[in-house]
Amino acid sequence: MKKSVFILCLLAIVSFQSNYGQSQIIKKTTVKTKQKTNKVADLYNFKVNDISDKEFDFASLKGKKIIIVNTASKCGLTPQYKELEELYQTYKDKGLVIIGFPANNFAEQEPGTNKEIGAFCLKNYGVSFPMMSKISVVGKDMAPIYQFLTEKSKNGLQDSEVQWNFQKYLINEKGQLEKVINPKESPLSEEIIKWINS
Repeated sequence: MKKSVFILCLLAIVSFQSNYGQSQIIKKTTVKTKQKTNKVADLYNFKVNDISDKEFDFASLKGKKIIIVNTASKCGLTPQYKELEELYQTYKDKGLVIIGFPANNFAEQEPGTNKEIGAFCLKNYGVSFPMMSKISVVGKDMAPIYQFLTEKSKNGLQDSEVQWNFQKYLINEKGQLEKVINPKESPLSEEIIKWINS
């Protein structure tokens, strides 16, 4: 009887030590994973294709203020192209860059090809700021750069959702997200002008 009890106790101790060791391994693994997930990137890590399908490296914009905006050609907010171009012309020599990302995520208001979008922007609004290839800014196929812009774990500022066409993301001279501006707010708003001049 005593021998049986001793054996049972011994088995319990071995089992506890084994489970404890496994839980420590799991704990360590979880910590490592969290550290990787919480690593905040900056915009300069990204390369995308421009509207002519040439590589565009955001590292080339170091030291500049950047406004990233998702655009569409058949939206009630499409006239914001004119205001964006005015803003760009006014402040480009002071270190501002505007980057447009055409996206067809909202009511299919950007159905065109890159070539058609580029021609539309130039003909109707004289757009001269850099336009990128059409991407997705929401959902499962969201482009990596928009994952950075919308996830706090990646941008270090806040979580956000792209609500509609012409949402603006304001990036400082260090490539860090500083503000998110809703789609309806004019590119020439006091808030944006104040940010550029700050």
